[in-house]
Amino acid sequence: MVDTRRFLGVTLAGVLALAGVGGIAGCGTAGGGSGGGGGSSPSAESGEEAAERAEETSKKREEAAELAKNRELLSQIEAKKKEEAAEANAKRREQAAEAKAKKREELSREAAKKREQAAEANATKREQESRATVKKHEEAARTEARKRREAARRTSPTKTVTASTPTQTATTPATTPTPTP
Repeated sequence: MVDTRRFLGVTLAGVLALAGVGGIAGCGTAGGGSGGGGGSSPSAESGEEAAERAEETSKKREEAAELAKNRELLSQIEAKKKEEAAEANAKRREQAAEAKAKKREELSREAAKKREQAAEANATKREQESRATVKKHEEAARTEARKRREAARRTSPTKTVTASTPTQTATTPATTPTPTP
């Protein structure tokens, strides 16, 4: 916007200058009614006007070039700002993603730890239940054996002793004589 105002100000100044020069040039020919001044004045005026137009055109071109240069510079600055903003946003998103990933990882570790502790507790509980079951079975077996012994005592109040007969083993020699030839 500032460049446009400047451009308009310079253009307005140029138009006013031309009007002023044209007015002065016109007054000079009207006031100098001598014969020789009138003939050379129109060609001098047209030469001056042409020079002024050329100068004005050249100024307009310079201003247009400057304006185009400023627009290009402005667009480069805006593009750079957009790029920096995009990089900043990307960096923020990346940091947020990393933080989120760390949080998920931590939650995962905590959940795994809880599962492991629950599994250990269940294993301990099963082991205790198994030991209790084994104890019950052993106690039941002892009780059953005790009942059998008591039942056996009741049915046979005295013990029967059986006579043992000596048996021959491979280490004791036979007592029978062997025939001699």
